[in-house]
Amino acid sequence: MFSQGYYLIRSRADGQYLVAHPNADASHTKSSYLLLFSEHSDALSYLNTHGAHVVDRFAVEAIAATHLKPLLQRWGFTGIGIVEDPLVPTVQFLSQP
Repeated sequence: MFSQGYYLIRSRADGQYLVAHPNADASHTKSSYLLLFSEHSDALSYLNTHGAHVVDRFAVEAIAATHLKPLLQRWGFTGIGIVEDPLVPTVQFLSQP
């Protein structure tokens, strides 16, 4: 899983990454999971399906798997959410140790 590259969606306005908050209602702490896509086209499909009216405000960027851990630590993310199906969307959440 971590021997490949991934694609992220990032805001052009403020540089924030697209994240998910799957447990937002369950606790007072907000867990943020960085959304990752295995293909550039999957990230674009996600944007076009779920944010067609704001797609021009976001960019898709590539990241090597080796750069994920430092990125998660720098931004304080709880873990990653691997988007398996961008149209539904189906996301597999993984917390970092």
